[in-house]
Amino acid sequence: MPTLLRQLNRNTAIAIVVGGVIGSGIFMKPALMAAQLQSPILLLSVWVVAGVITLFGALSNAEVAAMFPETGGQYVFFQKMYGNGFAFIYGWAAFAVFNTAGNASIAYVFSQYTGYLIDLPRLSTATEQSFTLSIPYIGTFFPLQNLGVKILTILVIVLFTAISYRSVQYGGRVQRILTALKAAAIVLLIGGVFFSGKGDVSNIIQNTSTMPTGWMMISAYIAALAGAFWAYDGWNNISFVAGEIKEPQKNIPQSLFIGLSFCIVVYVLMNLALVYLMPIQQIAASSFIASDAANIAWGSIGGVLITLMVMLFVLGTTNANILATSRVTFAMADNSKLFAWAGKVQPRYKTPGNALWLNAVWTICLIISGSFDMLTDILIFVSWFFYGMSALGIFLLRKKMKEVQRVYKVWGYPFVPAVFVIFTAFFLVITLVNDINHYQNGQTQVIHSVLGILITLVGLPIYYLSRKK
Repeated sequence: MPTLLRQLNRNTAIAIVVGGVIGSGIFMKPALMAAQLQSPILLLSVWVVAGVITLFGALSNAEVAAMFPETGGQYVFFQKMYGNGFAFIYGWAAFAVFNTAGNASIAYVFSQYTGYLIDLPRLSTATEQSFTLSIPYIGTFFPLQNLGVKILTILVIVLFTAISYRSVQYGGRVQRILTALKAAAIVLLIGGVFFSGKGDVSNIIQNTSTMPTGWMMISAYIAALAGAFWAYDGWNNISFVAGEIKEPQKNIPQSLFIGLSFCIVVYVLMNLALVYLMPIQQIAASSFIASDAANIAWGSIGGVLITLMVMLFVLGTTNANILATSRVTFAMADNSKLFAWAGKVQPRYKTPGNALWLNAVWTICLIISGSFDMLTDILIFVSWFFYGMSALGIFLLRKKMKEVQRVYKVWGYPFVPAVFVIFTAFFLVITLVNDINHYQNGQTQVIHSVLGILITLVGLPIYYLSRKK
């Protein structure tokens, strides 16, 4: 029977981490976060706090990834920690919610920024609202909204799925090239803003008069953290392809630490450049923050250049995510007869071909049904529940598998994984409360976290049917 081969080296692993993380989040979330916080200092602090917490989770995850360097990542880890049932629920949630929704939301940004350069077709408002889908206690969906954006997003998903279907090495090579171009573009953007002479240091310390206080500040800060966490999401892609990485015990921890540290520095510098260039109110009011910043720094040509740069960033992230996330669906199929078809290796190309196309089909469904912010909010809530459970599992494995050799042990144990677990629990509770309040106050059409929970729980009867069959 054909098997997946170890073909990815350390440089490709780092490229997958960086490429999976740095994408659309840094360009789509700062404006919303600025509107929530109304403070440049708080905005910068959110990126630091979210980066450190994410690094804690990644380093905790790396210990298990080095112990079990198998394709499927956290699905395999949860089998060892909590058994096949919990692992299946994770695999289902990854397929139905955060992996596919993540791919959809990232490719969605490419299409949105394309709309900055050319007018994409769109139906009339009356037509868009003529067909809706309502789910009690969840909300209302508008599948025909932004149809041109959605069609282009679907084409991007199909293109990169086809690339990863044909060759793992080719997909990895594309990722290294896109990540190298991304790094060069980041240096150009940050340096160009700071040396443009158009900024003002006083912008960095000027809060607005509407800056929230008390409980409203805590709520706003947590909401802003959710946006930053989405921008940092994608680091665990490396564990999904662990079975295809050379010398995984060494290369997985190194790629996570080097890749995420680079991402933290980049995100903080990017936001520092934005608040240096524009007052916080102007950032909050921006629809295309990167393009607006470039317009100020370099003129109208800068807006076009930065738009092309963002589109390049997003393509790299889309490719990295599609290549990696299909491996969870592939691993899940090994223990489920209902998903057995997705667990077959493509005999000619030695890739998880069926899993790639299954993910693509469901991603397209999410693209049609949702919007950018809805997709990101759903995936962050559900994925962070499983991130927390993964870090908690470190303590279980230290007791259950004392005899297993650990080439890499998480730095700062037990402090680092414990901080991550406690913070994750706090983050999930506050996010759920915020989502319900926003829905009741008419600020959102869908309770995003509840929808994520509902889709995840659908995995329970599917797991039961899979076992019975």
